[in-house]
Amino acid sequence: MLHPARPLRILHVLRSPVGGLFRHVADLVRGQSARGHLVGVVCDSLTGSDNAIRVLNELSPNLPLGLSRIPMTRQLGFGDVSAMWHVAAAIRQAAPDVVHGHGAKGGAYARLSTSAGRALRVYTPHGGSMLFQPRTASGRLYLTLEKILNNRTDLFLFESGFIERMFREKIGKPAASWRIVPNGVGDNEFANVELSADATDILYIGELRKLKGIDVLLAAIAALRDRGLALSATIVGAGASGEDLKRQAAASGLENAVRFLPPMPAREAFALGRIMAVPSRAESFPYIVLEAAAAGKPLIATNVGGIPDMFGPLADNLIPPDDRAALADKLNEAVNDPDTTRKRAALLCERVRTNFSLDDMVDGGIEAYRAAIAARRS
Repeated sequence: MLHPARPLRILHVLRSPVGGLFRHVADLVRGQSARGHLVGVVCDSLTGSDNAIRVLNELSPNLPLGLSRIPMTRQLGFGDVSAMWHVAAAIRQAAPDVVHGHGAKGGAYARLSTSAGRALRVYTPHGGSMLFQPRTASGRLYLTLEKILNNRTDLFLFESGFIERMFREKIGKPAASWRIVPNGVGDNEFANVELSADATDILYIGELRKLKGIDVLLAAIAALRDRGLALSATIVGAGASGEDLKRQAAASGLENAVRFLPPMPAREAFALGRIMAVPSRAESFPYIVLEAAAAGKPLIATNVGGIPDMFGPLADNLIPPDDRAALADKLNEAVNDPDTTRKRAALLCERVRTNFSLDDMVDGGIEAYRAAIAARRS
């Protein structure tokens, strides 16, 4: 029997060690370890930049249950059988009290590889399947799998009210206990970042793929340059659309106005641009918005996913997705009215400080683990 005060053995399972999902898991590992719990991680060996390797190396002292890196493909395939076998082996070796799966693949592996009644099976969607549309073939497939896995879950931890609502709309009522535990940022992230001497007007940080709307951002910058406002931009990230975006920039005459840089830590990238743009077509609960707001960066973002939850009463400043004209107008306004831009950034920073704490995120998750374990025991 698990004593309430005994440290928990927690194994996190995720696919790719990149982006906000990886940041979330890394924060949980550090926070749970600092609170005396024994933690391990299983993740993909096929993806992840030099930055991911650096972070995993830094996490190693906090992983007494080990770090297992195995091949995990993004799409469904025969490789999933081998991956689940390896995840099951890692679970047997770690003997965890909690197996916490993150994202569609990590969540599936964690729940399918753990027998009922043994470790607590926890799932955090992080968007993933929730962003698929039921009317598409891929959407029907992934959402059907989520419905099947609903019954193999002991606890759902949703990172935002948005994802909880999407789950109910697309999957149905959670088959087990659930709790909303928002992502959070640490106190050290509220220090302003000094701009570099070559900082551009606009900054984008994130994956380079169609969903992120970078093509709309480039089109808006080109339209403003045609109107006489010669903006410059820095695009930080990597992804499947990288070459297409570079070709679009060149075709739009932006070769000397837009620079593309590889992934780097967010606070390092914040020095490279004055105004942060998040032009996404869809999102879950993006960390980059919380990080930029905490650092005092002026933010232009679309009204998608959990971003309105982050902005709260400031959500009127958000713009529709996939709207080049609206984005161009907001960029123009931000550049030409710096006082209002700074005031809005300060208000958003205080909202994030008050409502999205890293300590609350870590403690909320641990409390939910213990409550679910106690409920199952009784």
